[in-house]
Amino acid sequence: MATFSVNAARAQRLEALGKAWTFELDDDLFELPTELARSTARKLARLDDNDVDGLLRLLLGEAQFERFDRHEITMQDVAAILEAYGKETGLGLGEA
Repeated sequence: MATFSVNAARAQRLEALGKAWTFELDDDLFELPTELARSTARKLARLDDNDVDGLLRLLLGEAQFERFDRHEITMQDVAAILEAYGKETGLGLGEA
């Protein structure tokens, strides 16, 4: 039986998806990671299900979140971003 190489599988995923998923809001570009570290997953698990800002802050990082927070954005916009992100990356983050 062949040995499964995690490194090769990761390299293949990153080659297919890249390291970041990008979305545009007004004239700003934002990047979300295409893969989540286990430490990030643990932090996500500790968030309240309704903590949309906490989720976005964790995924975007502080600097991007500060820029993102300056925009007038609806919950429907956030849901659309998370839905597209999930479809592209396979990361299901629930509904906003």
